[in-house]
Amino acid sequence: MSMHLVRGMSSLNTKKRKTKNQPGIKKALEEHNKWLRKMGVHPDQLKDKEKSSGASIPNYSETRNGIKTSDVIAPIAGKNKSNTYSGEYIIGLATLHKSNTVPVGRGDNPEIYAKMRRG
Repeated sequence: MSMHLVRGMSSLNTKKRKTKNQPGIKKALEEHNKWLRKMGVHPDQLKDKEKSSGASIPNYSETRNGIKTSDVIAPIAGKNKSNTYSGEYIIGLATLHKSNTVPVGRGDNPEIYAKMRRG
């Protein structure tokens, strides 16, 4: 089995290299932490706060302008009446070509169905 590269990767080496700290990084981190505390989002300040997304669950118990919402369960409808033929014109069914079933009427010539369009 050969080793393949993942699309977009140019090397198989996935080891993270340790970056050398640039001069002034400590000062920049202190300023950033100070700014986070000022905004109230520093990790020390957030661990005591209750987490919430800010979204509330809407109340669907009321309908708006008479429109029913999706939480309303409709009554179960009865079975639809099936269509049944009650006339006297159609006397049977025939296979015209392959599996093509056609109705045979009272005045139709049955030979056309027997020959299956061949003559």
